Amino acid sequence: MKGVADSRPALDRRAESAKAEPDAVFLFCYAGFVLFAIWMALAQLTGAAWTSGRPPGCADSDARSANIWERTKAPHLGRYCDFLADASSKLAGAAPMAAAALDLARQADAMFAGQAAPLVLEGRALCALGRLDDAVHVLELARSRDASALEEPRALFAWARVLARTGRAAEAAEAYRALLPRLSVLSPVERSAAEVEAGLVAMSRGAAGLDEAAAALREGMREARDETQEVAMLALALALDRRGDVGEARALLGERLHGDPRNVVASARGRDVLAVAPPEGGALAALALEANDAPGARDSWQRYLDSAPFGGWAEHARAHLAALGVKSAPPRSSVPASMGRPR
Repeated sequence: MKGVADSRPALDRRAESAKAEPDAVFLFCYAGFVLFAIWMALAQLTGAAWTSGRPPGCADSDARSANIWERTKAPHLGRYCDFLADASSKLAGAAPMAAAALDLARQADAMFAGQAAPLVLEGRALCALGRLDDAVHVLELARSRDASALEEPRALFAWARVLARTGRAAEAAEAYRALLPRLSVLSPVERSAAEVEAGLVAMSRGAAGLDEAAAALREGMREARDETQEVAMLALALALDRRGDVGEARALLGERLHGDPRNVVASARGRDVLAVAPPEGGALAALALEANDAPGARDSWQRYLDSAPFGGWAEHARAHLAALGVKSAPPRSSVPASMGRPR
């Protein structure tokens, strides 16, 4: 009897343990459910930053994975998402098919009104086509539909570009500043272009932007593998010279400059990158020509002054012309039309 009595506490403990096991399983499952819910909420909050061809709402739109209920609610979702994916793919690569992407984005927008994703792609296509005012309008509309619509790096790059190319330099500087930490998803060509453009836009702010410009241009020069590298080098030399680091600027040009800098500025890549700050092309060429082609340098500095006679760096250009023995003529744009021709 004593053995039976001694075994009762052990039996009681096992019974209590058996009762506790379902509670522990329940708590474990509940904790897993809570973590999953948190993860899903975060995914929805960050969903606008989609980097593939399909935005978050299209992730499960494939007919093989979408359930019957989802296909019943939105029978055209798969086609809509395919339009977006095709438009995104046509905007990728070195030779984007922007006109085709524009058509696909508009078809997607017509299928599901009120969505931001089609407008983002439409705005990117319009930017690639050079229709800058239209691109600004469409991208602003996308942002009005979804405040985070332009946070995806490629969308943000297009937004920064159209702002800079339409003269909204302060807003463009903010957009490029937000873009630079997110460049990893872009192609090497896009990354280097973004860095050089960011540097050019920062330099347009005057002396306050020179340190920021120099840092971005150094990264662009390191990253680039095409003509963009030479543009970055010329722009970095100009930023250093404007900052007062004349010796470093001359050393950089002496080490890295090969050929006529005017050819770099006039190249397809040069024109594309310099579109965010067109007058700077003359200054880039002028500084680089000073060592070996004084007449060419004088002509390029004067061309710069003609295009930006009242810009923040006009006095810098006039100082270089004076050092070359030239007193710069009044810019053509500063002569009032009412004066007419001298008699």
